[in-house]
This record gives sequence, structure tokens and C-alpha cells, in this order.
Amino acid sequence: MLGWPHVDAHDGWLIFGTGPSELGVHPTDGAPDHHEISLVCDDIEQTVEELTAKGANFSGGIENRGFGRTIALEVPGGGHMMLYQPRHPTAFAL
Repeated sequence: MLGWPHVDAHDGWLIFGTGPSELGVHPTDGAPDHHEISLVCDDIEQTVEELTAKGANFSGGIENRGFGRTIALEVPGGGHMMLYQPRHPTAFAL
């Protein structure tokens, strides 16, 4: 659905090539260990439309947040993953 190249390592264990990526490391102010993976796009409405047409489901609507515009992408069997259009500088051109 995301259009990433992949291989089936065995019995449905998929390995995806995700293309260019960034790693964001944020201060925690002593909070418990926490990590999450987010997907970044350059046009959130267009990306939501394209992924919905391919069968993706989203929870809620697009929200304006300080760092960008976000929506929750449902991950089958895995909760949600944030999709966002950043307002901050990125390490590569989108």
C-alpha cells in the first residue's frame, strides 16, 4: 500500500526498503523510555487521499500541531502510526 519495495524473508515476514529517512531524537525531561515511528510527507491531504484509495484507514482528522500537521494511520495488528507534514526543517528535501 505504501509503495515501498519489499521481500518476503519467509512465511510472510516482510522486509521493506523505506527510501530516504531521518531519525529524530527528542529530549525526554526524565520521562520513561518511549519511542515511535512516524511517516513524513510533503502534502498530507494528497497522501491521505492516495493511501485511502489503496485501503488505508485513518483515525480522526488532520490536526495542526506545532511541529506540523498530523493524522493517525491505522497499522493492522499494531495500533497507529503518525503521518505528518512537517513545519520544521528536514535533513533531506521531501
